[in-house]
Amino acid sequence: MKMFAPSDWENWERKYRAHFINSLTGYKSVNLIGTINEEGKSNLAIFSSIVHIGSNPALIGFINRPLTDTSHTLKNIRQTGYYTINHIHDSFLDQAHETSGKYPAEVNEFDLVGLKEMFVEGIKPPFVAASKIKYLLRFQKEIPIELNGTYLIIGKLERVILEEEIIEGDGFLKIHDSGSVASNGMDAYYGTSFIKRNKEVR
Repeated sequence: MKMFAPSDWENWERKYRAHFINSLTGYKSVNLIGTINEEGKSNLAIFSSIVHIGSNPALIGFINRPLTDTSHTLKNIRQTGYYTINHIHDSFLDQAHETSGKYPAEVNEFDLVGLKEMFVEGIKPPFVAASKIKYLLRFQKEIPIELNGTYLIIGKLERVILEEEIIEGDGFLKIHDSGSVASNGMDAYYGTSFIKRNKEVR
């Protein structure tokens, strides 16, 4: 085995370093975040930094890139206060990945990549119609991370839409039965398979 130090990766080519560091943390959930601006233009973008923060209250966070990367997602969340998170399945994986591009604000990524918007009465931002697990969040807090100019965005869970068959008796969601995919690095995707549930340690 080989050991690497900062003197190694600090001198690597930018893209090589990004692939290496991004894939180091291992498999992550990957989702599409749906937003809408005040003019009614929808936006859709892929994120692999979504994390559970707490269950009571139900809080979920994600890391947003620096604003210099033209984040329409964060701008729309700031404007409207709401956004959706939608699981990705292999049936529309290519379209989901295509939303990672940097497009002008006037571009509706749903239309661009060929994914259908799903609007629910009383809810402003769109869901991804093809997603089997999707939920609505209300913006709560934006925490700047000064170390690299990113932001931790925290939202409160407001609605959940999924197939009841994946809910076990104790509330556990059988995500593997829905066919949700995982990711690693910037462009690698994986299917998931169930191994087992261990007895809860108290």
